[in-house]
Amino acid sequence: MNRLIDLTMPLRPGMRGVETEPKFTVGANGWNAATWHLYSHAGTHMDAQIHFAAGPETIDQHTPARCMGPAWVVRQPGLAPKSLHTVAGLGAVADQFQSGDSLLLHTGWSAHVDNPAVYRDGLPRISEELARWCVAKKVKLLGVEPPSVADVSNLPEVTLIHQILLSGGVTIVEGLTNLDLLKTDRVFFAALPLRLAGGDGCPVRAFAAEGPLPDWDFTPTP
Repeated sequence: MNRLIDLTMPLRPGMRGVETEPKFTVGANGWNAATWHLYSHAGTHMDAQIHFAAGPETIDQHTPARCMGPAWVVRQPGLAPKSLHTVAGLGAVADQFQSGDSLLLHTGWSAHVDNPAVYRDGLPRISEELARWCVAKKVKLLGVEPPSVADVSNLPEVTLIHQILLSGGVTIVEGLTNLDLLKTDRVFFAALPLRLAGGDGCPVRAFAAEGPLPDWDFTPTP
């Protein structure tokens, strides 16, 4: 039996980049509706190439086929703040990885979401070595729990890592949660952004399915 696990962080007013205000109410208008103001990289989100001038591609150019597929789960809980993810840290997955698969790094970092001093300032980072390995291996989606793949307080580092990955065709998904609920090392992973014209990124609904992987054709279509 397949298991479906939601890997998306709830977007809550008060989170960084999230605000909401009532627009209509049942009492006054007959229905409830709200206006949301969302930072394009709030919560669980996907980056587009233009986020770091790594190419011309915008988030609306990510077809659904490019936002889902088989993924490997690498478990590295208990990492110290500001640790570097390396190729060696992938363990056996580095040898089993197939071109076009995706990679999910489970660190447990989403537990720190309400502590910005740790969650944002002490996050584990993708090393330059691993970033270039991801490009060489044609990783489709690289998913991490922290809000960034690199130190957001170090502009040269965060720019370099994003540019290597995004210019190399690796789509970045940041802010994942619930990876600890995954029981298998290989899953079907999807992260679906809104089709924002010209967008540099967008919050996504991310999920994983455990069980037999679907035999789908992932040829991109408009």
